[in-house]
Amino acid sequence: KDANAALLSNFEVYQLLTDLKQQRKESGKTKQSSGQQNLNTIMYETLKYISKTPCRYQSPETVREFLAAMKDHKLTK
Repeated sequence: KDANAALLSNFEVYQLLTDLKQQRKESGKTKQSSGQQNLNTIMYETLKYISKTPCRYQSPETVREFLAAMKDHKLTK
């Protein structure tokens, strides 16, 4: 489906950022452009903020259960 059509939950953003952080640690690249440094700062600040929210303790199963429970309410974006 259209990748731009859906919204991401805080849990999905947290998972994505932690996965990217792990990949960067494993790759070990140190030389970065200024644009990459800006992106790293945004990722760091976002991860720092979102780590303080309850999404840190969620799992894919709890998100699926929540979405299933809310389906009957016909909420919009």
